[in-house]
Order: sequence, then C-alpha cells, then structure tokens
Amino acid sequence: MTITNDRSRRSFLKGSLAIAPIAVVGVSGAVVQSRSQTQAPGMPPPDRPTAENYTPGYFTPEEWAFVNAACDVLIPKDDVGPGAVELGVPQYIDRQMQTPYGDATRWYMQGPFLPAEAEFGYQSKLTPKEQYRLGIRAINAYCREHFSGKTFAELTGAQRTDMFKAIESGKLTVGGFKLKTFFSSFLLNNVYEGYFCDPSYGGNKDMAAWKMIGYPGVRADYLEFVGEAKPYPYAPVSLYGKRG
Repeated sequence: MTITNDRSRRSFLKGSLAIAPIAVVGVSGAVVQSRSQTQAPGMPPPDRPTAENYTPGYFTPEEWAFVNAACDVLIPKDDVGPGAVELGVPQYIDRQMQTPYGDATRWYMQGPFLPAEAEFGYQSKLTPKEQYRLGIRAINAYCREHFSGKTFAELTGAQRTDMFKAIESGKLTVGGFKLKTFFSSFLLNNVYEGYFCDPSYGGNKDMAAWKMIGYPGVRADYLEFVGEAKPYPYAPVSLYGKRG
C-alpha cells in the first residue's frame, strides 16, 4: 500500500500501532542478516545509527536520488509524524545492500524459478541488490522516455505517486522487468523496515517512529500497560539501552 495522503497515512500508522511489537520483531528477523559474517551468534548488531553526513556505499548518485525520492513518496513528513527521509530510511536501505541480505546469501537461489502464488515464496534469480539496480534503471528509463528526459527524482510529487500506483497495480512494466515485485517485495518492505527498525540498523532516527506510535522498544517489562486505553508513558529503549 502506498502512503499518498494524510488519510491513508493516518490509517497506516494507526494500524502500525496495533501491530508494532510484531512489526519490529519482524524487522529484527529480516535485518539480522546485516550482522557481520564473523560476528558471534547471539550478539546484537553493530550500533550504527543514522549518520548526519552519509555517503552511500552501494547506490550510485542517480540511484541514491531515486531511493530518497521514493522514501519521501511512501512516508512523507506531515502533521502525523516525521517522514522516511528524515528518519534515515535511505541509509538503512543502502546499508542493507552491503550485507548478506543484499546478496541473498542465506536464501535458496538455485531454482527452478516458476510462476507461482506468493505463498510459494520468492521466485527469481535476482538478489535484492540486483532488484534495486535493475528496478531503478527501468523506472528511470521509463521516466526519461515519457517525461522529457527527467529521472524519477526530478518528477513532481504527483507524478511520482501516479507512477508508484501504476507499478503497484501491475499496470506498468518496462522491458519485461517485474516492477511490481521490486516495488512490493523490496522497496516498500524495506521502507517500512527502516522506518520502524531499531536505530542501530541506521533507520528510525532517535526512535522517532516508536515515539509516534507509543511503542516501548526493548524494555524488559511493560505488561502492566498492555490493554490500557492511554498512551504508554515512558520513552522507548533501543537494543543498546539508549532511551528515546
């Protein structure tokens, strides 16, 4: 689901409040692959919060511009809370491309790759790195052809939103590349992860997303507040014991 206006974004964030513990645990499971190959089992990930002056390690300048523009479309800053760019989500995605996740190291990638329902899992020989590289290239190629040579990052907000709607619905394809898979299975999921992850992974700067939805983080005990019809009264706590 793309978040394109105040009403839809409010609905998304309200839903996130209800599933926050599941969402954050899910993110931790997904990004556990960002740990070093040599890191001891059971150890937390390296503490690498959002950097003020970040230089991407995987994305090219044009790709980096796309990632920032895409994050801004999917979760923009508004009166509900901070936007994805503000919370360092582009950094989170770039860092993930430089981990075993980016290379699909821990995935079964031997094939055969057959058309199948989503329940049968990911069906492609392309790694997440390759999905981003080819997906961004395809989208920018389409934009240049249909918007007077402009890239996605150079389009207006309305044009970007319309493109994502067309991609999400499956109506827009470029050269046979499955843009819907790139958008729904990678870009959109990674934006959600980076927005709600523990700050040590590079997103959710200062735990702002957790504060917004009232999620306590990794506090040892908050059972007395479960089911209470009032906001959680204390600041969230990160994996490294930092308080928001």
